[in-house]
Amino acid sequence: MPNNNIRRVFITSTALLTFISFWRAAAVVLCDLASTAYYIGGIVEKVIGKAAPWYILAVMVFSYAVRALYIESCSMFVRGGVYRVVKQAMGSTMAKISVSALMFDYALTGPISGVSAGQYLVGLLNTLLIHLQIPFKLPPDILSVVIAILITLYFWRQNIRGVTVSSDKAMKIMIATTVMAIIVIPWAIYTAVHQGLWHLPPVAPVFQPDSLGFLSGLSRRIAPLGALGLLIAFGHSVLAMSGEESLAQVYRDIEAPKLKNLERAGFIIFLYSLLLTSLVSFLAVMIIPDNVRMTKFADDLISGLALHLAGPFPMRVACQALVVLVGFAILSGAVNTSIVGSNGVLDRVDEDGVLPAILRRPHPEFGTSYRMINLVVAIQIFIIILSRGNVIVLGEAYAFGVVWSFAFKALGMVILRFKDHRYRGFKVPGNIQVGPIEIPVGLMTIFAVLFATACINLLTKKIATISGALFTLVLFTFFTISERLNQRNEKRCQGRFPKSLDEVNRQEVTELTPASLQLQYPTRVVVQISNAKDLGQLQKELQTPPMNEKDVIVVAANIPGAEPVPQGRSREPTMADRLLSDLITVAEKTGCRVVPLLVECRDPHAAVEEIAHDLHATKIVCAH
Repeated sequence: MPNNNIRRVFITSTALLTFISFWRAAAVVLCDLASTAYYIGGIVEKVIGKAAPWYILAVMVFSYAVRALYIESCSMFVRGGVYRVVKQAMGSTMAKISVSALMFDYALTGPISGVSAGQYLVGLLNTLLIHLQIPFKLPPDILSVVIAILITLYFWRQNIRGVTVSSDKAMKIMIATTVMAIIVIPWAIYTAVHQGLWHLPPVAPVFQPDSLGFLSGLSRRIAPLGALGLLIAFGHSVLAMSGEESLAQVYRDIEAPKLKNLERAGFIIFLYSLLLTSLVSFLAVMIIPDNVRMTKFADDLISGLALHLAGPFPMRVACQALVVLVGFAILSGAVNTSIVGSNGVLDRVDEDGVLPAILRRPHPEFGTSYRMINLVVAIQIFIIILSRGNVIVLGEAYAFGVVWSFAFKALGMVILRFKDHRYRGFKVPGNIQVGPIEIPVGLMTIFAVLFATACINLLTKKIATISGALFTLVLFTFFTISERLNQRNEKRCQGRFPKSLDEVNRQEVTELTPASLQLQYPTRVVVQISNAKDLGQLQKELQTPPMNEKDVIVVAANIPGAEPVPQGRSREPTMADRLLSDLITVAEKTGCRVVPLLVECRDPHAAVEEIAHDLHATKIVCAH
């Protein structure tokens, strides 16, 4: 360094301390939720007939209630989600079971989206081959597997680099999807009205033996519009709601004001997915002839819709090309969301020391938990190969983790209403006050619907029940064994530090300038911290306007353990580790970006003044 007081300065990785807007957060979640519009119609119609759009619509409306549940949980826990809520409410064992079921959802989200993207692309190429009168047909299933693997590997690399990079991709994908929807949906409505096809599908589901699973012997006793029949049809459509958990996983990355921005993101997600998924399902059933819809376009329903619009054939093929290109992008984005969500879930589990320590190591360059990402991607590629490109089979297995993770989450939130009386910035509506007791009627109703749906799916979805139960059992066993091994290792630390601390990389700064620290704003505040007590004044400074228009540089001087550890070495947690972990918690809670510096110097106060001078800071906040 250029002065005599400061000897060395280390900057920590900022991947965990950089935050995104509610638009980007909504885009990440929508790349999963909205992408289901591309395959949900065919999957549901295969098992309940032409009534599928009504039940998809019901699920999309109900999803707003589930989203409210997630917003309330995030108001309680910055790192919320199923695992944290269930553990607080019902203990560690139930938390590991619920998160194991959730991981089955994420393990299938990537493969079903990637394979569906492949089916759309190959379908377009085969349409062009027919139009060009080339007597050759590409094998859709085999090529879909190859395409899905390539997509997964691409977003594996993006997530290794960090969520800010991957959220930028998601934002661009959703802009393209919006353009596609603005073109296709009005054109389809015109086609239905102009050609006299505006006839809504029937409401009564038509159950096939395969759609009843273990209840197939009772097919004659199940009334399609009876309570049981409606619940079965709703259960077959519930995977249209997949992606809600990703909202909790990206909450830690949303910028200030966090809760308000989460509510904004939630409304955008609801409105967008409701209009796109529901309208596309209805229009496809009304416009595509029955004799070709499920035989030719079950795996690429929107392609079929584009080809049956009113207008010259070249225009319809051009529309199909647009649908496929945008669909390829959004389905690929769902692969990205599955990796982001999986990594977030595993991070929450890791905070309690459940995962092996080897999975916690951050990437040498980007600071991300790359080994967890590697594990998730390896599982997804295995499932893609195992599926052989069959979207319907993947969809059948898909719903297990979705509905059970939601049910566990809802039950946990109901219990916490009676068990945890802390202030919540948001509550699910529908609460009745009886004396000193508040009865959460809204939450209890959401849980009742989810639990009933989960139970009926166990009986009607054989593939989901068997595969989901096996996956959950294997992962739960892995979590349990790993946690016990970690508990043994923890005894050697004699309880000096928490079970798990956030790990970040540290790189030595050779030239301390605004450019070298990637500072973004002219307003720069240097905050000195020496222990956990100083984090309160840091939080106060972060919440002082302008919250998102200033750079906050946090300086920790002469903290034991500041030096980076050579790659491949391991050591016991230090005071610097603990302080940085607490610093990350404060940054995530406020949603404001910070730049942490660990400084080795003779005089800490003089070092802070020198750093403020070099960085042209406008304000200094010193430690007490």
